Amino acid sequence: MIESREKMAELVYKNIISDLKEKIFAGKFTDMKLPDERSLAEQYNVSRSSVKRALNKMSNEGIIFKKRGSGTFINPLYLKNESIFNYEEGSNLGISDNFRLKGKKPQTKILDFQVIKPTSELQRDLFLSPEDFVYKIIRLRLFEDEPFMIETGYIPIKILPKLSRTQLESSIFSYIQSELNQTASKSFMSIYAEPSTSEDQNLLKLKENEPVSVMEGIFFLDNGTPFEFSQMRLHFKYLKFNTFINLD
Repeated sequence: MIESREKMAELVYKNIISDLKEKIFAGKFTDMKLPDERSLAEQYNVSRSSVKRALNKMSNEGIIFKKRGSGTFINPLYLKNESIFNYEEGSNLGISDNFRLKGKKPQTKILDFQVIKPTSELQRDLFLSPEDFVYKIIRLRLFEDEPFMIETGYIPIKILPKLSRTQLESSIFSYIQSELNQTASKSFMSIYAEPSTSEDQNLLKLKENEPVSVMEGIFFLDNGTPFEFSQMRLHFKYLKFNTFINLD
């Protein structure tokens, strides 16, 4: 019973954060100031403690800041440098789940889907034996007609034996949640840039002298199982990494 109440409280404050973020990036607060805690509590029909928890979380992330005696304001630098990747704590890490550009979700074009034997490096990264097989999945991600990412992923067949092209056109991570009752919420990620290849230039509409941004890493299920190695090659203009530092 206690655990159920805790989960409900967590859901409430996360819903508040999600809705406020959506309104902030939609420009609903033209004066860059949020309503006071009491007004927000009435608006969402929740306790002030839930609102306070949500605002504290957003403050720690650098989205808002509190000015004593004046109220709570939106951080203009956060707005200016909004990343297309907006991850909500406790959610899946998938592109379909967390990538947005001005409220738009990415579209998917499947370039390749096949079964292959894993290389020795993939065997090491995904804890596979030489007898295991993996799906090799290459997808082009677009916002409307504008491509922004080439995503190449490798997933062990033994984890998702029924994976089909239909799931690839939406969110594999949401499919994992429904099939395995697991959330893909942990990863070890490397972020770097390198010269673009001819394929990058062709698919992402890059010039020969323009670089490509790379996000490469291993994704883990809640139970610690590594389930995907993925390399995401982004058009350089879309890669922004924001962090907030406390100078204590």
